[in-house]
Amino acid sequence: MVLNIFSLTIAITKREREISLEKVIHDENAKKIFEENRRKLENYARHRQY
Repeated sequence: MVLNIFSLTIAITKREREISLEKVIHDENAKKIFEENRRKLENYARHRQY
């Protein structure tokens, strides 16, 4: 019984780390896309002024 609870805890902890890594990767990609779009918008606005 104790062994089953221990292995379940390890499985849950491992899954949380995988989710955390996926979230970090997703956040980094989202930040990169946001910065790229912001840069494009600034360039577009700059060209529209002239």
